[in-house]
Amino acid sequence: MIRRRVVVSGDVQGVFFRDTCRRTAEKHGVAGWVRNLPDGAVEAVFEGEPERVQQLVDWAGEGPPMATVNTVSVHEEEPEGTRGFEIRPSPGGF
Repeated sequence: MIRRRVVVSGDVQGVFFRDTCRRTAEKHGVAGWVRNLPDGAVEAVFEGEPERVQQLVDWAGEGPPMATVNTVSVHEEEPEGTRGFEIRPSPGGF
């Protein structure tokens, strides 16, 4: 099991990034969460088998069809045993 936190910037809010991310993670059996950030970026955590997590990290670099991804920052973290995948509220409350 591995865990990766990604921060994706570009035109990534208002383009179904979070919902598509959730559906893609569930399809690949990856746990974690995704949320919008106040600065217009999207943050996500992916936890699971290394190959499957990498598929989600790679997906984040493209995003859904209407997204324009400029940068993806990837951070390694210790797995926490996360189960399921959820869309979380933004730290700013939206």
